[in-house]
Amino acid sequence: MRSKKSRSSRIFNIGFILILWILTAWLLYPVVVLDRVEMTNAKAYLYRSALGIAIMIILLGKTIFDLLFPQVVTRNVPLLNTILLTIYSLAIATGIIFMVARMIILYLKNNDSGLLF
Repeated sequence: MRSKKSRSSRIFNIGFILILWILTAWLLYPVVVLDRVEMTNAKAYLYRSALGIAIMIILLGKTIFDLLFPQVVTRNVPLLNTILLTIYSLAIATGIIFMVARMIILYLKNNDSGLLF
């Protein structure tokens, strides 16, 4: 049986990760649905997207650490846990690549008027 402190700590950790994902989704939402960058909002979109991608990179690092660290200290980890963490890390990496590619495509589409910054 787990103690109440352990349960509350686990609930806090899960809540914190969920809040980070909600914040990341909010930061990256304009880049996903945006088709054309307006010059007045270009810097705000860039900074907002960069912050969202930075959070995704941090989450990817945490996930890879969670995936590999138990293997180093020779703790037994359930196979399903390892498979799900691997799929999760691949999904995060794919999301990072997609967002960076989306930012580059938006920049190249609107590069006809010169530099944005």
